[in-house]
Amino acid sequence: MGQITLRYWAAAKAAAGVESDVLSVDGPLTVAAARERALVLHDHDADLARVLAVCSVLVDDRPVGTKDPGAVSVPVGSSVEFLPPFAGG
Repeated sequence: MGQITLRYWAAAKAAAGVESDVLSVDGPLTVAAARERALVLHDHDADLARVLAVCSVLVDDRPVGTKDPGAVSVPVGSSVEFLPPFAGG
């Protein structure tokens, strides 16, 4: 058994109410599965779901970009970072 760390930034952190969560996993997850596990941990909070739906995602500092979240693997021991859009320059 291993772990995957979910980190929330800005509005995602505010919606989750925590800076991060640690998932216990038996193997790799997809980004989509990691996002769903985050929602389960936070009782399918509507605000968190809305924010996560528009977040940019990094897996171990690598941007997921426009790739299908259901096809992007998150290895055991990795981190997934949820970065909401922000304004400014």
